[in-house]
Amino acid sequence: MGNIFHGGGRDLSMSNGGTAVFVDVLMLAVSDLAESVWEYRFATLLTLQDQSVMGRGVVGFDLEEIDWGGSPRERAAAKGFVLRVLDLALRRHRWDELDYDPPFAEGYLRQYREMVEAFDPADGGRTSGLLPFPGPEEAAMAMCVRHRVLYAPAYWEPCVFCNATPC
Repeated sequence: MGNIFHGGGRDLSMSNGGTAVFVDVLMLAVSDLAESVWEYRFATLLTLQDQSVMGRGVVGFDLEEIDWGGSPRERAAAKGFVLRVLDLALRRHRWDELDYDPPFAEGYLRQYREMVEAFDPADGGRTSGLLPFPGPEEAAMAMCVRHRVLYAPAYWEPCVFCNATPC
């Protein structure tokens, strides 16, 4: 069983372990870049991919389901932020803090970056279901002191690293 991330007619399918690594390296990057409410909302979406809480094989989201913003400028800024997060993660930002070697993470990040790059945010904002794009009141604006990553108290208190190995 695995997880699928969709976008622009493309899919990124990962094993449960691959998904956990993908989320870990993205959380390290998003936590150091997020500044606006939308960016913290995107961080919340990433925390909702935590299989320690949500269950294995049941996470993933569609780029089309993200609320990219109401104007072309907002959509461009949001897409630019996601690309910056992916680029920072691709530079192995803070990977030295992981207690494992993520050998496949770079390939997943590159494939997902291609999906985001090709995606037109004007096609976003559709909701189909399970977990809609988090609202401003659900934004992951709390920081785990131990791991220095964001978490979303509206959903659960520990960060993805604390959930994986309780502190």
